[in-house]
Amino acid sequence: MQAWQVHENGEPGEVMCLAEVDRPEPGDGQVLLKVRAANINFPDALLCRGQYQVRPPLPFTPGVEICGETEDGRRVIANPALPHGGFAEYAVADAAALLPAPDALDDAEAAALHIGYQTGWFGLHRRAHLQEGETLLVHAAAGGVGSAAVQLGKAAGAKVIGVVGGADKARVARELGCDLVLDRRADDVAAAVKEATGGRGADVVYDPVGGDAYTKSAKCVAFEGRIVVVGFASGTIPSPALNHALVKNYAIMGLHWGLYNTKDPRSIARCHEELTELATRGAIKPLVSERVPMAGAAQAVQRVADGVTTGRVAVLPQDGAA
Repeated sequence: MQAWQVHENGEPGEVMCLAEVDRPEPGDGQVLLKVRAANINFPDALLCRGQYQVRPPLPFTPGVEICGETEDGRRVIANPALPHGGFAEYAVADAAALLPAPDALDDAEAAALHIGYQTGWFGLHRRAHLQEGETLLVHAAAGGVGSAAVQLGKAAGAKVIGVVGGADKARVARELGCDLVLDRRADDVAAAVKEATGGRGADVVYDPVGGDAYTKSAKCVAFEGRIVVVGFASGTIPSPALNHALVKNYAIMGLHWGLYNTKDPRSIARCHEELTELATRGAIKPLVSERVPMAGAAQAVQRVADGVTTGRVAVLPQDGAA
C-alpha cells in the first residue's frame, strides 16, 4: 500500500516521503481500517518536527484523525494508533475507541468532526460552562479548531466574536456565523471587544494560539470570565500574570482533550452523540476547505503548519472517497 513516512524530523514538506509499504498488522484490541479520508491537524506538523508530546519511533506515518471503513463495511471515525497514522491507504486503531461516522456528513467532513469539535465541546461546555446569551471570543476563528468553536458557540446561543489574520480569513469567519469579526493585523482587538460588549468584555475566550493572542484576551475578558487555553499555534507559550487574574476575577483553564480518553472515556462517546445530533440538524458542519489526493499530502500538511489554510484540509487516499 501507499503511505507517507517520516524518516527524520523536520518541516513536513521536506521530511514526508511517499512510499510503498506493507499493510499494518493490528495488535491486540486493534482493527485494520481502510482510510476514506484523513484530516490534517496542527499536531501532524508537530509530529514531523519532533515537537509533539508523543514521539513515535522513526519511521512513522502521521495522520491523527480519519474517517475509515472497517473490514465489515462500517464507516467510522478514529484516531489511528501511531506509528501507523492516517496518511496511508490503511491504518490501525483501537477497536474500543471507534465512533460511528454521522450519515449527515461526507467522509472528509466526518474525519474533521472528531478532535477539533470534541476539543471545542469540552472546552466550551465542560470547562467554561458557556451559557446562552454570553459573549464568546474565538481566536483563529477561520482555522480548523477555531471554526469548530465558532459553530459550537452559535449552536449554544452565544454571541461570537471571531479574531482572524487577513481579509480572506475574515470573510470565512463571517460566513461561519460570527456576529463580529476582528482582524488582528488591523484592529485593536481588546478595545473592539470592549466596545462591542458595552465595556463588559468577553465572558469566554477560546484560545488555540497563545502568545500575543493570550495577552489580548487578558485585556478584554469579562468579570468572572473564563479563558480556555487550547494550544499554542503561534509557537509562543504565554506566562500569565496571576495577579492580573486575581484583581479582575477571571479564570484561566487548560483543555487537553486527549486526557479524557484515559480519565473519562465514556464522556467521549457522550460528546460524539451530541455532535452527531448537532450535525444531523445542521447546527454544525465541518468547514473542509480543501480535499487533496494522496500525492498532495506533504505540501498540504506544510500549508497547515504555515497557518495559510482556512477550515480543514482532508487527504483522500482512496479513489472515489468523498
